[in-house]
Amino acid sequence: MNEDFRLVIDLGVVLGAAAVGGVLAALLRQPILLGYLLAGMLVGPTGLGLLREVPQVEALAQLGVAFLLFALGVSFSLGEIKKVQGISLGGGTLQILLTIAVTTLISVGVGWVTSASQGIFLGAVLSLSSTAVVLRSLMDRNELESLQGQIMLGMLVVQDLAVGLMVAVLPALDKPLEELGWAVGEAVLTIGLIAVGAVVAGIWLLPPLLRLLAKTESRELFLLGVVALCLGIALLTEYLGLSIEIGAFIAGLMISEVEYADQTLDYVESIRDIFTTLFFASIGMLIDPIFLWQHLDLIIELVSLVIVGKFLITTPIVKLFGYTWKTSLLAGIGLAQIGEFSFVLLTAGRGLGLVSQQVYLLTLGTTAVTLVVTPFLLKLVPLLLDLPWLRQVLKEDEILGMDLGELPQRNHVIVCGYGRVGKSLVTLLQNQQYPVLVIEQSESVINEVKAAELPYIYGNAASATILAKAGVEAALGMAIALPDSMTTRLCLKRALEFAPELDVIVRANSDRDIELLYQLGAREVVQPEFEASLELAAHLFFTFGMGERAIQQQVQQVRESHYENLRGDTSPDKTARLLRQAAQDMNSRWYLLPDDSPVRGMSLAEIQLRQLTGVTLLAIVRQDGTEVDYPSGETCLEAGDRLLIIGQPSELKAFESLISGTVSVPQGETSFLWLMLPSQINERHLTIADLHLPDTVTIRALRREGTLLSQPAPDCKLMAGDRLLLAGAGTELTRLGDQLTARSVPLPP
Repeated sequence: MNEDFRLVIDLGVVLGAAAVGGVLAALLRQPILLGYLLAGMLVGPTGLGLLREVPQVEALAQLGVAFLLFALGVSFSLGEIKKVQGISLGGGTLQILLTIAVTTLISVGVGWVTSASQGIFLGAVLSLSSTAVVLRSLMDRNELESLQGQIMLGMLVVQDLAVGLMVAVLPALDKPLEELGWAVGEAVLTIGLIAVGAVVAGIWLLPPLLRLLAKTESRELFLLGVVALCLGIALLTEYLGLSIEIGAFIAGLMISEVEYADQTLDYVESIRDIFTTLFFASIGMLIDPIFLWQHLDLIIELVSLVIVGKFLITTPIVKLFGYTWKTSLLAGIGLAQIGEFSFVLLTAGRGLGLVSQQVYLLTLGTTAVTLVVTPFLLKLVPLLLDLPWLRQVLKEDEILGMDLGELPQRNHVIVCGYGRVGKSLVTLLQNQQYPVLVIEQSESVINEVKAAELPYIYGNAASATILAKAGVEAALGMAIALPDSMTTRLCLKRALEFAPELDVIVRANSDRDIELLYQLGAREVVQPEFEASLELAAHLFFTFGMGERAIQQQVQQVRESHYENLRGDTSPDKTARLLRQAAQDMNSRWYLLPDDSPVRGMSLAEIQLRQLTGVTLLAIVRQDGTEVDYPSGETCLEAGDRLLIIGQPSELKAFESLISGTVSVPQGETSFLWLMLPSQINERHLTIADLHLPDTVTIRALRREGTLLSQPAPDCKLMAGDRLLLAGAGTELTRLGDQLTARSVPLPP
């Protein structure tokens, strides 16, 4: 074989293996990152040994991190950094120093290293987290703009910038104190000069250069110019003593404030993804599976120590800066791994004799395992934090903000999230004199709400306590414009538990959320990108001479189809796959419908699962294997159906009671009404018998805090917040419902 083509062949082998590994990981519903790492282990020197030009492949893989950080810098603008600048600068620096101090004490104490300088070096390695893994995980979960996402990225930026300082200090680590101080001062001065130069170039040099490239109207020239600019600045920082990756990130930050930032990001993303894949595969090539197997017990201990240790260091720091326990825990677990820059430090430290070969291999293996574990932890921890008892222990439902007596009580519109969409919506509602209540949990954003003198509650919009204090059951409507998909889904589900008929409009963060949000009960789901396309198309149709009525019909047809024509691949297989992914993020379970179930043969509209039990039915698998995803209200249940249900443990228990016949449901021509009792009930100490219901009306079920009771006894005491299922004549139900819920109408004597 011609050796001139050896590098090309090696690249083909690595990328091909990574593609196969990624596909297998996706089919097994595992993080794709795991497939890339295993592919690298398989074809690398310690695996099948298919590669010969390993150093060249690793050099190209370094470009992957550079392009990843360049794209991060472009999308993560200086304006966004300012929102979390306190925790980024103060918290990030404190986390690095504490990790170095704790690691030095432990490693010297147990004999892992022979000197304090080696302990400091090991602490520096462990103090860094993985920007690549965290960024990829946040992107996959649509949490880049969430509060915990902004905190993690802010602290990661500080860690990445600190790498330049660490690399400059390494050669002087074993030297006298004055030489160490001189190295630190020189590195700080270099970073300061680079920062000043970046600001100057970002204001006066980059805009005209990008404008010139854009005027050519050539995608190739624009991409070529941007890549050359990125690599040029990266090489300059490398020459000045910092790393190429830091230079690429600085280049991205410089472009982020320029008008062509979005276009730049769009062009670079494809290159970034390819080289990032190469980077993760190259990490796999460094891992020796035989060494890992021979030291498996020790690796497991080190991985546990790193994850738990960094978690215990980072979480209190985030909490110290005034964030909630939930946000602090999510940020702590998100940063509880060792980063890609640690490989840079390890290699440099081994060359300087700061780490032995044994410690080097152990640290390398520990780093790789923590990178693999992180995506699983980021998916698992939010589910654990949502457990009711844990939320109560962490006081996650605690309400902060204005005097609740000043909040609107009835016929108000609740806006969850005060970002760009939420802020614009509030302005439009106020212009029409609608009372508005904002729910927001970002400390920086809530200051904007205060400045606008808006009624607000500072807290998590997905919290049942927050929603109760917001008066969801008496609201005119609700708009949800939250930055991450998980919180959006939980907020919608819990709001409809309070008020099943509430008009809720939701912004979808991604295409795959649209059908699920409709199934969870949203009256309308808005996808901003699709809406922009509809507006552009409507304008063009009008220009082409199409009548306004015809245009409105076309637009309305697309909206009523839930943007089906715009979503591209909506095949049954893809729908089912997205459904499973969404269900994994929520508390889900499969149930077999018994042959003698009282709901057999009834439609979902007749059963009213959400009103009765609070659960949501996502999918049905018939006995013949037919799958019905996102079933409509007309869908009837059949004996032997397997039902995919999501809900809280108490709601799932209530659902079990319903399908087993413990609780009956109205059938046939009987009308029924589901209502919530007001606070006056507690003042009167009433029982069911005290309601003096007409003979034509019966109470078929009572639901209290997730417990479902079938046909409660007449002496059952009523409490505020109880939900009664009334069955009977329609006119009687309407009158009785008004009487029991309206504050101005006296209750029965």
